[in-house]
Formats: sequence, structure tokens, C-alpha cells
Amino acid sequence: MGLYRHDSSRITKATFPAAALDDPLVRVTEDVYISEPYGRGDGQPEGSKRFLLYPAGTIVLRSAVDHLFTAATIASINPTKGPAAGGITVTIRGDNLDGISTVSFGGSAGTDLHIRSAGELTVKTPAGEAGPVTVELADDSGGISKSNGFTYEAPAGG
Repeated sequence: MGLYRHDSSRITKATFPAAALDDPLVRVTEDVYISEPYGRGDGQPEGSKRFLLYPAGTIVLRSAVDHLFTAATIASINPTKGPAAGGITVTIRGDNLDGISTVSFGGSAGTDLHIRSAGELTVKTPAGEAGPVTVELADDSGGISKSNGFTYEAPAGG
């Protein structure tokens, strides 16, 4: 008994034809469900259906897990201007926004973050220096940013 190649040469343990994977296997440690909205409608359903995606104990490639965390995108920011004192509510629309954990304006964290849907969130601006700033969103997939996404306006007469 033994292992052999197509040309009948023996395969030893040391010469077993295998290569290390750049994409390691991981074991799922608890049941994982995926949800999808009921119907198509306006994109803001009143509920969603859940399906068992991976039962506990399932072994999957790390890339399959990473693929489940789709990066967010920014389609629009409204309003795009506000007072340097901050404190105004900004609505950001895009895709996959439901995993956003922080929104920053020029490096300063916004407050009162509310995820309205996968396509919309609101956040209050912090105080900032007059001029355009980059708006940054952070989630499990990393971060995305929009350069000059918001402009702080100097106070009138100042």
C-alpha cells in the first residue's frame, strides 16, 4: 500500500504534492445567519428574512468570510456645508452603510450616529476649522473616504 504519482513513482510524506494556502480555513464557532429584505419595494423594508448560512462547526475559507463584509460606498453627503461650530445633522447615502461604526470629518469623530438603513445614515458634525475636509467612514471591511466631502464655513464676520 502506498501513494503514487501518475508516472508510478512513490510519494513520500516529505514529497507529498501540496502547497500552503494563502487563504486559510477557519471553523465557524456559532450559527451564522444571513438576512435579506422582504421583496424589493423601496429598499427600506419593514422586516427581513433570515437564513442559516453557516452552522456552528462548519469549516470555510477565510476569503468566504471576508466576502460577507462588503465595503461601504458613499453616493452622497447632504448638506455638504455647515458651520465650523459643528452640530448639524448630515445625511450620508450609499451602499452597505449598515456596518458603519464611526464617521469622521477631517479626522474628528462625528456624534449621534444613526444607521437608518443599509443605504442611509445620519451623523452630527463635530467642530472643525473653516474649509473642506475629508469625510471618513469606518466599518468591518476597513474604511472609505470622500475627499472634500464636507466644508466647514467660517462664522459670519469672522
